Parts: sequence; C-alpha cells; structure tokens
Amino acid sequence: MMHNKIISLDEHIIRSQRNLPYATGELSSLLRDIGLASKIVSREVNKAGLVDIAGRADVENQSGDDVQKLDMLANDLLISCLRNSGECCGIASEEEEDFKTIETHKFSKYVVLFDPLDGSSNIDVNVSIGTIFAIYRRKTFDGECTKYDFLQKGVKQVAAGYVLYGSSTMLVYTTGRGVNGFTLDPSIGEFCLSHPNIQIPKSGKVYSVNQGNYNKYPSGARAYIDHCMNSDYSLRYIGSMVADVHRTLIKGGIFFYPATKSKPEGKLRLLYECNPLAMLIEGAGGKASNGRERILEIEPHELHQKTAVFMGSPMMVEEAEAYIREAELVTT
Repeated sequence: MMHNKIISLDEHIIRSQRNLPYATGELSSLLRDIGLASKIVSREVNKAGLVDIAGRADVENQSGDDVQKLDMLANDLLISCLRNSGECCGIASEEEEDFKTIETHKFSKYVVLFDPLDGSSNIDVNVSIGTIFAIYRRKTFDGECTKYDFLQKGVKQVAAGYVLYGSSTMLVYTTGRGVNGFTLDPSIGEFCLSHPNIQIPKSGKVYSVNQGNYNKYPSGARAYIDHCMNSDYSLRYIGSMVADVHRTLIKGGIFFYPATKSKPEGKLRLLYECNPLAMLIEGAGGKASNGRERILEIEPHELHQKTAVFMGSPMMVEEAEAYIREAELVTT
C-alpha cells in the first residue's frame, strides 16, 4: 500500500517496464505468468492437510532428496503455466534431471529456472516453504534452446524472485532496479505491493545455520559460528531457505550453509536457489558469497551444480569471509 492506493503486482510490473530501455513486454508477461502460477501453488499448499497431497511421493529428485507430493504438484503447475505463456523457450527445474525445451515457442527470448517448492520436507509440520525462480535472456537463437542458455553466471539474470507460503503468501522480485515485495490478498486474488524498495540492514544480530552440522563444517565456518555465539548473536534456523533468507532480507543478519565433509562442494543449488536469492540480496544492498567469491560470479558447469553460501547483511558476510580466509592461511 502506498498513500492508501493499492498497487497490484501486474500494475507494478507494467510501470517498471516503462522505465526499462528497449522493453517489449515479454519479460513483464513472463513475470505475470509466474505470479499466476504461484497463486495456484499457494492455494494447493493451504489445503494440503485436507486432501491427499501431503507427504512423500516415494521418489527422489536429481540431487537424491526425497520428493514430496506437493513438490511434484508445484513442479507440474509451474511447467504448465510457463509452457502456456509463450514467453520462454526453455525451462529447468530443480526436480528434473535435464532442462525442457518448449518447441512451440522456440524463438522466445528467455529461459526460466526454478525450485518449485523449497523446504518441502517441512510441509507435514506446517512450516513456511517457497518457490524460487530465475530468468535469463537466452544466448543462442538458432532454433531450440540448449543447455548453454541455462549455464550462465548469476550476473546475467534479468529477473529473479521467490514466493513465500507462510502466514501470508508473499512474492518478492527484482529486475535489477530495486527489490519489492507483494502480499497476496485472498479476498481479491491479487498480489499487492506491501514492501516497496526493500533495503537489508547493513548488519544484524541474527545468524541462520544448521548448527547441528557444526562438527562437519570446515574450520573457518566453525570459527565464525564460535564468533556468533561469543557475540551473543541469536540463532534462528527454519530449514527452508526461502523463509530463512526472507527473514534475513527484512530484518538483517546472515544465512549460511557451508560445505561439509560429505558435501565438499556445498549442498544448495547454484542455479535454482543461490543465484536468484543472491540477486535479491544484492539488489537490497546485501552481499552473497561462497566464502571466497561472489555467488553471482561463479561459472556454472552443470544444471545441478552446488555451492556453499553466505548471504545477508554486508558487514556480517564480510566478517564470515574474514574468518574463512584466516583459517585457510593457517592450513596452508
């Protein structure tokens, strides 16, 4: 709400388009289609306990994680909406082994990557979950899209965002010119601007990490956790990346998931989770790193590439990087 005037997501997207040079409407239409898909997913999430769509689907995704029934439903809904939109030529999902081309729209300018339902292991206990999406302008234009259209650095994203299904449903997105949040008003079925021009605090007093894995983390990450505890920071860890990052974005702090002994490359997916959320964090004045380099500058080599991640208030991320550098100097 601004000056008691309701600004819908569609209206905001159209207004923003007018400020973009050479805008022709395809990206705006694509963002509106994602908004529509997320409304449908929100409806299904909110009635999950009433129908037989909660619980495991007895299959695993490409990364070896158990797939929930709602995961599959959200994945199918997003794919269906994006196929019908006509504004993207290819789709890649965290739940699918490979990307999908859209033959009927093979000359469209954009590809979309998404995690249909992040944190879905929390569905059965009614904890906030979310959808994460990233949009890139394709690199090839001679026929159908290829894998190289998806394997782009995060700095090449033209838009990114997430939808949080919690006590209310929120959509937060950026096209590189500010970060804005919209809350779904179920009485009118519209996302309405509720958090304009989000700015993350420069520092904070909350750290978010799976501290149960403390002994599995490298020495630098353990040293930073020790620092957080000795500094009387508060530990807040939900276990849904969207929910943890959303809190960090609004209130400040740091979210991190270091590499572990069993997952030396990290656990979270670069293309489906870390890049889009890093674009949002940076767009709000924050910082996102793997502990050594900027997340958005990491060169992807495969669709399901993983990485360690530290993101949030810039002063806290820089603090964490300092502990990691110091630990590496000791071991070399």
